[in-house]
Amino acid sequence: MTTGGRVWAAVTVAVVACGIVIQLFVTANGPGDGFFTDNPERVFNVFAYFTIQSNLLLGGTALMLVMQPDRPESTLLKTLRLNGVLCIAVTGIVYHTVLAGLGHLHGWAEVANFLLHTTAPVVGVLGWLLFGPRGTIDWRIVGWSVVYPLLWLVFTLIRGAFVGFYPYPFVNVDEHGYGRVLLNCLLVAVLFLALAAGANTLDRRLRRKRTVER
Repeated sequence: MTTGGRVWAAVTVAVVACGIVIQLFVTANGPGDGFFTDNPERVFNVFAYFTIQSNLLLGGTALMLVMQPDRPESTLLKTLRLNGVLCIAVTGIVYHTVLAGLGHLHGWAEVANFLLHTTAPVVGVLGWLLFGPRGTIDWRIVGWSVVYPLLWLVFTLIRGAFVGFYPYPFVNVDEHGYGRVLLNCLLVAVLFLALAAGANTLDRRLRRKRTVER
């Protein structure tokens, strides 16, 4: 990876770290009028959100690029890097098309929200487009990338059935029922797969373009 790519990856790590730390601080010191009223339960619950997990995937894989940019990549690492880009893209798209405006945030809560839902998706996707790494995606990796979102959904629905908490309105079984929730998740899955297929195709084209330029 080029020096510019490593710098961009470092900026990505900083954005994600700031967003998550601020969000944890806001949650820990909030009024306690949410579903979980006491700490540490409400702080731990932050990590149940797809937004936080997608940011962690993006930031963690970006940190690997900073520390070991030229290390040979395993199937797991390739999958995690693709998941980081795809999941953060889905986070940004779903938030700005479905969830934005449902709540009114102020102060540091608004800052954390902007970093996690807007800044991180932009720097994550742009970083992959501009710096890669290239040649790490194929249909096998695309297939493996579906595993994480499915695991998150299964965990969310099982946990919700026991504790009654669902992190997003569109997966709230108590409000919509399993049929509607599964339909909502199917629509998100279509978006995810479309982005994955697009990333695979674009990666090949960008790799060929760079090969020709060299």
